[in-house]
Order: sequence, then C-alpha cells, then structure tokens
Amino acid sequence: MESLDLEVLRTARHWRQQGHAAQLFTVARTWGSAPRGPGAMVAIRDDGRVVGSVSGGCVEDDLIERVRQDGAALARPELLEYGLTREQAERFGLPCGGSLVLVREALPHAGWLDTVLEATAAQGRIRRQLDLRDGTVCCRALPDAGGALPRPQLEQDRFTVCYGPRWRLLMIGAGQLSQVLARMALMLDYDVLVCDPREEYAAGWEVAGSRLLSGMPDDVVLAMQADAHTAIVALTHDPRLDDMALLEALASPAFYVGALGSHANSRRRRERLALFDLDAAQIARLHAPIGLPIDSHTPAEIAVSILAQMTAVRNAADRTSSAAAPDAGDHRSLPGQDATR
Repeated sequence: MESLDLEVLRTARHWRQQGHAAQLFTVARTWGSAPRGPGAMVAIRDDGRVVGSVSGGCVEDDLIERVRQDGAALARPELLEYGLTREQAERFGLPCGGSLVLVREALPHAGWLDTVLEATAAQGRIRRQLDLRDGTVCCRALPDAGGALPRPQLEQDRFTVCYGPRWRLLMIGAGQLSQVLARMALMLDYDVLVCDPREEYAAGWEVAGSRLLSGMPDDVVLAMQADAHTAIVALTHDPRLDDMALLEALASPAFYVGALGSHANSRRRRERLALFDLDAAQIARLHAPIGLPIDSHTPAEIAVSILAQMTAVRNAADRTSSAAAPDAGDHRSLPGQDATR
C-alpha cells in the first residue's frame, strides 16, 4: 500500500476515537481514464474534513456534500457511480471516457480499522469483506505470495478489498549515493532504511523521513525480516559489509537485491557468494552491476537507474499477480447504485 492510503485508515480511526462520525469511500471499479485505481480511498468526517482521494478532486466535493447532508449517518453501504454519462463527465470533470464505481460505507466502529492497521504495521496482508446488505465486516489474514495485492472484488452483496504493507528499501551504506537514492525513494513512497556500521558515515546521515539502523548489515537484514515488499541494495563498495548483507538478502524473499560495482567486480562478487550456502538460482537474483544501463555517472544518475530497475522488477511482479487474479468483469448494472443524487 501507499502511505497515503494507510494514512486514510489511521485518520479515520483517530476521528472515531475522538467521537466524530465518518464515512469511507473506496474505488471498487474503473473504466477508461480514471484518476485513481481500484482500492483508492477517501474518508470524510461529519463536519466535511477530508483525508485521501478517489478521483484527484473530481468528485470529492460531491461526496463531501453527501456526508454533510446526512451527518455521516448511513443505514447500509451503497454504490455510487460517476462518469457513466456525458453530463456526469462534464459536471465532475472526469477525464475523457473515464468512470468509476465507489463503495460508500459508514464507520460506526473502529474495530476493523485496528485489525487492518495492526496487520499492515507488522508487514502482513489482510483481506476485508464488507457485506453490502448490512455493513458487517469480516477480516482475514492473507499469505504473502509476493507481487501485487489481489484486486478489489465487487459482487452482488459483498465487497472484498485487500490491504498490505508499504514497500521498503534498505540501503547498506550511508554515503553520498545513498543520500540521493533515499530522497528519490521517499518521493516514490518507499519506507527508507539505511545501515552503516562505519561511524564516520552514519554520523553524517541527515535525510528526513528515513531511518538509520544500527548494527552489522547482515544482522539488520535478518532482524528486519525482509519480505516480498522489500528491496535491499549494497552501496558501500566494501565487500566485508556488502557481501555479508547480500548473503542474507539473496536467501530472503526480497523482491529486489542489488549491489554497486563494475562488471569485473560484480563477477568476482558472484564467485565469492558461490563459496557460501547460496545456490545458483539465488545468486542469479542479484542485480549487479546495479541499475539500468543508462550510462549513468553522477550519484543522481545512478540513483535514477537503480530506482528505474527496482520499479521495472516490482511492476513485473505486479503484472504477474494481476494476470493470475480473476477479473471482476464490466458489470454496469448493480442493485443499489446511485449516480444521480
């Protein structure tokens, strides 16, 4: 998940704890050029305060007005459609041909919010099923098979949506390249971590929004329990630090493992790794030389090449998972839909 989506759930829970009523709107389906994809959320408090987005601002004003009119009270969940007609598209400013279906629900209790936020904070995945007839919610843990989360599923009487943790990036080394890479990764919504036992480098780490972890790199990789939402990059140029971290990283489910170095150094690194308890398939997972071959030289150019390669690997895994997921279909007529209110 993106941190902004998790923030929607955290804020909604905080509002409920303060005694406010609130409603949650989740994108269930889209067609055409929809601004946000399925699973995107916005929460609206009874006084009109908003967190999150389902359309980049196109329909949020209408949603705020709905909540204000009913004081955030809602007998049962309902479906809202936008953009199915030319008049709606012009009124709400949706992109040409774009339309979306939202699931609207009240938040009378914060119990399921606690369950979801606790699971994602522990790097877990969880499935939430909303009964559209009465608003009851059932949550179940999902095994982490890597790749994308299952897509939201809208059926006749229930809506199923899955939540997962943020993507993480662990960098071994706190040098100049790591500082540039950290800032760019934060812009891509990664949870950025850095480990460097060398005091002269760690003492100068000042990238706001990132976290500096103490300890030896291999111990840190083990302690963080790298999973399929984790990327690990070794950037110190010191085999004593990089190689020990890579031994643990390549044996983990991390979706991306890379190491800085020339073609010659990368070949020697693979030869060293083969002396340890790693098989050929695990060593083949190593991206070295790290990054896409864009003839990069400066720290910023190298950081761009690394993040571009990470994005390509991550999106390839997402496409594989999405292709295996059943299609919800393009069912335009469902009971309880309200596109005119």
